[in-house]
Parts: sequence; C-alpha cells; structure tokens
Amino acid sequence: MKVKIALLQLLPEKDMAGQLKKGKIACIRAKETGADIALFPEMWSDGYALPQERAELDALSIDADSEFVCAFGKLAGELQMAIGITFLEKHEPKPLNSMILFDRNGTERLHYSKVHTCDFDLEKVLSSGDDFYVTDLDIGKGTVKIGSMICFDREFPESARILMLKGAEIILAPNACPMEINRLSALRTRAYENMLAVATCNYPKGQPDCNGHSTVFDGVAWLEDEPDVRDMCILEASEDEGIYLAEIDMDMLRAYRKKEVMGSKYRHPDKYGMINQQ
Repeated sequence: MKVKIALLQLLPEKDMAGQLKKGKIACIRAKETGADIALFPEMWSDGYALPQERAELDALSIDADSEFVCAFGKLAGELQMAIGITFLEKHEPKPLNSMILFDRNGTERLHYSKVHTCDFDLEKVLSSGDDFYVTDLDIGKGTVKIGSMICFDREFPESARILMLKGAEIILAPNACPMEINRLSALRTRAYENMLAVATCNYPKGQPDCNGHSTVFDGVAWLEDEPDVRDMCILEASEDEGIYLAEIDMDMLRAYRKKEVMGSKYRHPDKYGMINQQ
C-alpha cells in the first residue's frame, strides 16, 4: 500500500476568510494530484500570528468546532481525502496550538495540541497540550496508524518515541520555522530511531522566519537487496510556495520494522527512570 501525502507549503493571506479560501483551493489541488492526506503548516487559521496582548490573541483564537475547522471536515468528506488542519484553538487559561485530522469521510480522527510550546518566545502566551495521540486512518485502500507532533516537539526525542510506542507509522508534523541542517537532522533522526515516517509541512520563504524545505523521511534506512544505506528523505521541497507530494511505501516500511533493530525491540525502560524524575 502506498500513502500519498500532500504538503501544503503556502503563504498565508491577510485574514481568516482568506486562509479558508486559499486552504480549500489547495486541498482541491492536492486531491487532483492523487493525495490521500493533505497537511497544512502550523497554525494555518491565522498564519502563525501570535499577538502578545490577550484581547488580540482571543480575537484570533477559534473553537475546535468553529466554522473554519468544520469547513475542512466537510471538504475532506467531499474530496474523499484526509485533511490535517491547524489552528489557534480557543482554550482556558490560554489558547492552544492545535491540529485536527479529518478522515476521508469528514470524521475527526485526531485532535492534537502542541506539547512543547516555545515558551522562550512568542508561544509563552499559549497553553501546552497534555498528551500524544495515535489513530487508525482509513485511506480507502487500507489503514495506517497516524500520530502528530508540531514544530518544537521535534526537538524532544520523547515526542516521536511515545508516538512510536503507541503504534504510529506516520507522524504528521506541521511547522513554522527556518528548516536548516540541524532541524532537518532532528527530523531524520526521529524517523531513523523509531522506524517510522515523518512528514513535515512548513511555510515557504516570504513568511517571516520560515524558508520552506518541507520534508518527508520514510524511516527506511537500508534494504536487504541494496548494498548501501539509502536516503530516508524521499521529499525535500524548495523554499518556494507550492503543493509537494510524497509517496510512502507502507509495505516496505512495515517489512523493515519487522526485521530491523530500532524502535522498541531492544529498549531497557526499567533503566530509564531518571528521565521521568527530572
């Protein structure tokens, strides 16, 4: 089974109405390319705008069942394509940085809020999510286990590790930051050490502090019938705005996970107590 993921590397519009219109058009185009899943960059509802004044922040935040979010659920059902829509979620005591994944029938399958918020910067005005989740996503030709982490979550090995332990095969990772060698290396490492695919969607050049380079690492570092290691990066977008499509070979990934040694096979969790004591 092949899973096609469209990374919607888009520049934001001036308001939420513009975000909705441009986002819907991008999803339609993604479906035309054959995508099974379309993924937005981080906090698409407002183009990752984070005013520091509470009144301004509240004015931009929306409910999970808002017209904006529900419009993408409806569109997912119409297109028969899963959509991962990102938004600034209304919440007390402070808003959340969230993603909802709708399946091809328009049903909500995953609702994740960023755990590792950037409290050293603009995200100090946000609350942190409380857990990591994995869901079974039916894409029509089969089912794949999907989890999510958002941007700074990638810097913590625990994020992807917990998702792997919960069964994730693909991690969807909305993003809004410069993707340079070290951040790209972190994503590659998360895929390698957990034997899973990581699909990251960033904003393109033109969005402040962003530079495109959305990526998909498929998690397969080598194959028996190939003499050398293989490049797990099956897609790295340019810095330009666009819709970038990657195809993950789930049969290859699953076969690799059965016989290779990373992931959970040789862990010693009884010796990791200090991690949870600090």
